[in-house]
Amino acid sequence: MSKLQNRRILLIDDMPSIHEDFRKILVGSSKASDLDDIEAALFGAAAPASPTIGFELDSAYQGREGVEKVEQARLAERPYAMAFVDMRMPPGWDGVETIEQLWLKDPRVQIVICTAYTEYSWDEVLTRLDVRDRLLILKKPFDMIEVFQLASTLTAKWEMTQQVALKMDNLEEAVQDRTIEIARTNEVLQNEITERKHLESRLVQSEKLASIGQLAAGVAHEINNPIGFIFSNLSTLETYLSDLFEMLAAYEGAEASVGSPEIAANLKRLRERVELAFLKQDIPALMEESKGGAMRVRKIVQDLKDFSRVDSSQEWESADLHQCIDSTLNIIASEIKYTAEVIKEYGSLPAVECLPSQINQVILNLVVNAAHATGPERGQITIRTGVEGDNAWIEVADKGCGIPADVLPRIFDPFFTTKPIGKGTGLGLSLSYGIVQKHHGNIDVHTEIDKGTRFRISLPVKRIEPEQQANSKVQN
Repeated sequence: MSKLQNRRILLIDDMPSIHEDFRKILVGSSKASDLDDIEAALFGAAAPASPTIGFELDSAYQGREGVEKVEQARLAERPYAMAFVDMRMPPGWDGVETIEQLWLKDPRVQIVICTAYTEYSWDEVLTRLDVRDRLLILKKPFDMIEVFQLASTLTAKWEMTQQVALKMDNLEEAVQDRTIEIARTNEVLQNEITERKHLESRLVQSEKLASIGQLAAGVAHEINNPIGFIFSNLSTLETYLSDLFEMLAAYEGAEASVGSPEIAANLKRLRERVELAFLKQDIPALMEESKGGAMRVRKIVQDLKDFSRVDSSQEWESADLHQCIDSTLNIIASEIKYTAEVIKEYGSLPAVECLPSQINQVILNLVVNAAHATGPERGQITIRTGVEGDNAWIEVADKGCGIPADVLPRIFDPFFTTKPIGKGTGLGLSLSYGIVQKHHGNIDVHTEIDKGTRFRISLPVKRIEPEQQANSKVQN
C-alpha cells in the first residue's frame, strides 16, 4: 500500500452485528449482496458476486481497544485513514472520549460518529472535540450507500491531505535549501565585495604611486645635476680655503717682522675687525654644514629615484630572507640599539626569488619606523617569519603608540609623514609599498592605539613572470 493510497478503516462498536453489516458494505462477501438480490429480482439477471472495492476493515469492540489499534497501526507505518466510532459503548469509554484519545495517537485520522442517540447535544460534542474538519456524523439506522460514500470520500480526503502535507514538506525543504543557497551566495558576494574593495584600494594606491613616480623621476633628474656641481664646488672650496688658511698662517708669522710700526698696527686692527680667529673656526664648520645639507638633498633625490625606479637595473635572484634581515639590522644597529630591543622569531623559509637590495630597503624602513614609534623609553621590536601557501612572510611588530584611525588610510601615500619637518621625507612606506607591489606581494598593517603596530609583508616564493601576470589578469 502506498503511503498516499490508504483504504484502511477501523470500526469501533460494541455490537458484533454492526461489524458484519459494515464488512458486507465495505469489503463484500461470497454471497450476493442485498443490492444484487434486488437487481436480480427486478431485471432477472444472475446475481454477480459482490465486487472487492479495496477497503481494508479492522474491528474494535471498545474505545480502548480501538485506540490501541490506531497507535499500533501508526507505529507500524500502516495508519488508518478513517474510523467509524459508536457513541455509546458501555461499560467503557463513550464515543467522545474515544475520539479524543484517537486524535492524541493519530491526529490525521478522519472520524465518523455512528449513533441513534447521545447523552450530549451535538453542539456540546462539536465544542468538546473542536475539530470539525475531521468529524462527520452518521445517524442510525444508516443507509448502505451513505456508509460506502462516507468511506470513499473520507479515505480520499485523507489521501489528499497527505499529498498536501507532503507537498508542504517538499516546499519547506525546497525553501530551506534555497535559503541556505541564498545565504551561501550572499556570503560569496560579500567576500567578493570585500575583495573588490581591497583590490580597488590597491589599484588607487598603485595609481597614486604611478603618478607620483613620474613626477619624482622628473624632479630627481632636475635636482641631481645642480646637486652634483654643488658637491664639486664645495670640495673645490675646501681646497681653496685650506690654501688660504695656510697663506694666512704665513702672513701671521711674518707680521712680527714688519718694520713699520704703522703697518703692523693697521694689520692688527684689520685682524681684530674681521675676527680672523673666529673665521678660521667658523668657515670649516659652515662648509661641513653645507656638505651635510647637500648630502641630505642627495639622499632625498636618491629616495626619489628609488621610488620612481629610474635605476631599476638589479637582477632577480634566490635570496635567504633571514640573511637579508640580519644584514639590514647590522646596518642600522647603531640607530636602534639605544631605542629598542630586537627579538627574532624566525620560522623555516625557503629561498625566495626577489631583488634582495630592494627587500633590504623595505625591512630597513619598517624597522626604523618601528624604532621611532617606541617613544622615549626603550621599547621592543619583534621580527617574525614564516610560510603560508606559496608565499613567504615577514612581520615587523612594535609595542609603540599605534597609528591613529585618521592617519592609517594615508600611511602609504607618497610624501605623507607625521614626523617633524626635517625628520622624514614621507617616502619610506610609499617606497616599501611600491617594492612589494613590484614583487606581486602584499603589505598589510594591524594597529591598536597605545598597544603597537604590526606590518606583514607577503612575497611569492617563486617570481611571477610578466606573462603569468598578464594571463592572470585575462582570466580574472
